[in-house]
Amino acid sequence: MSTTENARTIAAGYDPETGAHLDAEIDQIMSRYPAGHERSALIPMLHLIQSVDGFVSPRGIALCAQKLGLTRSEVSAVATFYSQFRRHPVGEYHVGVCTNALCAVMGGDEVWRAVSEHTGLGNDETSEDGRVSLERIECNAGCDYAPVVMVNWEFFDNQTPASAVDLVTRLERGEPVAPTRGPETLPTFRDNERLLAGFEDGRADEGIGAGEASLLGLRIARERGWSVPEEEAE
Repeated sequence: MSTTENARTIAAGYDPETGAHLDAEIDQIMSRYPAGHERSALIPMLHLIQSVDGFVSPRGIALCAQKLGLTRSEVSAVATFYSQFRRHPVGEYHVGVCTNALCAVMGGDEVWRAVSEHTGLGNDETSEDGRVSLERIECNAGCDYAPVVMVNWEFFDNQTPASAVDLVTRLERGEPVAPTRGPETLPTFRDNERLLAGFEDGRADEGIGAGEASLLGLRIARERGWSVPEEEAE
């Protein structure tokens, strides 16, 4: 990296060591895309920024804009469109409680109230010690395990108000917890943001992938010999 490029990175607000490391990894992300389509790298770049800053920071927006030849407004437009991108610092453990249709029917609203009362946090708020943040989620894409809580995008299935409060209490105490599905231990928010930026953590094969509820339809189809109808030749 040239001195000029390094100067631009530092101007975005990062110290020289962090700036140089980010610059190199952003180049690595951009190299995944064909020439002329580097702007497609913006979403993983924003996840990388979150892995360093804990949110999409103004200095991160400036850096992404500089690297891709975009305006900061263009980068901000993407960062504000997708709900996984945070606009202020979140906790080491970002807790998302689903209160959308099925989870709400199965008790998601009660889970939310219990966790919110326990932490004293409302939607999109972070504890003073930076340990936990809380978000009311529209859908965690785990309806077959409702009500679902996600922490740093990892699943905690079939929750009750009591189990969710116990989960958050353990996070507050710094105790290890294991997701229902996924890695054997819970990564931090920044760890998983780095993974979403496309930098593998070597844990893809840990833990349970699809659980019984997700596989039930497939098992029934196999037992009964059901298959997808073949298309008739024209």
